[in-house]
Amino acid sequence: MLSMLSSYRELFDSPSHRRVILALASTYMLVQVARFPVALSIPSIAEYFDISIATASWIVVAELLALGSTVFLAARLGDKYGHNRIFFIGVLVTTLGAGLAGFSQSFSELVVYRGLQGLGAALITGNSNAILAANFPPEKRAKAFALPITGARIGTFLGLIVFALFLHFVSWRLIFYSFIPLGAIALLTSWPMLKSGMQERPVAKVSLDLIGALIFVSTVGVLIASGMHLHEGEESFTSSDAVGYHLPMHLLFFALAALFVVLQTRAKNPFMDFNLFRYKHFTMAIFSNTTFHFSMLAITTLVPVLVERGFGLGPLFVLYVLLPHQSVGLVVPIVAGWYYDRYQPRLMRPISMTLIALGIFLMGTFSSSVPFWLIPLLLAPTSIGSSIFNTINNALIMNSLPNEHRGFASGMIETTRQIGHTLGATVAASALGLALPATIAFLAPAESQDFYIRGLQFSAFTVVSFIMLGAFVSFYHRPILYPQSAR
Repeated sequence: MLSMLSSYRELFDSPSHRRVILALASTYMLVQVARFPVALSIPSIAEYFDISIATASWIVVAELLALGSTVFLAARLGDKYGHNRIFFIGVLVTTLGAGLAGFSQSFSELVVYRGLQGLGAALITGNSNAILAANFPPEKRAKAFALPITGARIGTFLGLIVFALFLHFVSWRLIFYSFIPLGAIALLTSWPMLKSGMQERPVAKVSLDLIGALIFVSTVGVLIASGMHLHEGEESFTSSDAVGYHLPMHLLFFALAALFVVLQTRAKNPFMDFNLFRYKHFTMAIFSNTTFHFSMLAITTLVPVLVERGFGLGPLFVLYVLLPHQSVGLVVPIVAGWYYDRYQPRLMRPISMTLIALGIFLMGTFSSSVPFWLIPLLLAPTSIGSSIFNTINNALIMNSLPNEHRGFASGMIETTRQIGHTLGATVAASALGLALPATIAFLAPAESQDFYIRGLQFSAFTVVSFIMLGAFVSFYHRPILYPQSAR
């Protein structure tokens, strides 16, 4: 324990290191609070504006679309103009969007400001990994990544509790007002980092391919939208309404992706340099990152179904299952980052992914045969595995490319995070829908619960197979550290 604490104190051994850690921890908290906990406000917002729950969910959709589609562009802008500058602009934009959202007089205004929040979050997260890589050597990066990731978990943990109280006793507007002091703190902690980086030079000469950037943003945006239920009828991937929406969206995504690849391979200065994927250690780690975030959204998709449809309980019981899952992330990343930097264990990543798969397997297999209050224990391996993997895999990705490409690596971490989220939610929900009978809507709640439990088991097993594929890839991954040529 003393050795670990001493090791973390070394991260604060200079004013520049302290500035970076404080800035990133506070902004990660701001970004994370603006994401998952805000979903709690959907029913209250629907009632306030007299709209449907499906329409109110656009406050989440707008933020996710803006964030996921522009985060790689944000990283490339950081390469061109300086990561510290773009990062600080992101903090400003996020804080402004959140404050304006609280004062929205119409639902349309609220959606626009939530999109502005998502754009700001993209500018922050797209450049944060590159900032860490620029300030900490490879042998300290797992510990350095652990601190902002822990800050994000604190944001989710507190947001779930505090926002639930706001909604119950005050107003949904207070949720967005609370972002203003959080944003002010993030601005104060980021300002010294911005000043110190005013003389920051881009790590490489960057010429942005604007057409390529536009097509890529559109491609990722369509992919994310294809995994959302922006259609009439039930939230399903198998109903007639759903097929009429999702299938064309998937086809449009493949068409845009093919167009992007063709144009980029012919471009003199491509927006995305495919040659960097020849670094096999980088590509393998990026693939594992996608499967990891696949599992995270699969959990947040399946747990509400298990609780509300399988056990017939209310949304507050969903928090009972998810809060322990989030609380593990308050401690485990700190230990995992220290251990990885010190010993560089090759099996740490595949073991952590196997733990994620084990927890989902246990939930799918035994959730119907144990008391409800034991469900968080079934998910415990997943909670531990995810808290280990996220920290060390981010560090490994940033260590797998030469330092002059740290913006590319940072952008790919966050882009594959969003792609993994989309695929995880889509596959989990699709597998669940295929396992349910077509007449499920006409069954009494007591009759339908057994079907939902069995559907969840099938969906969980499907998700586990994808996660184990990522574990298999990480097992054969022997990372190397490239010379960090652009200090």
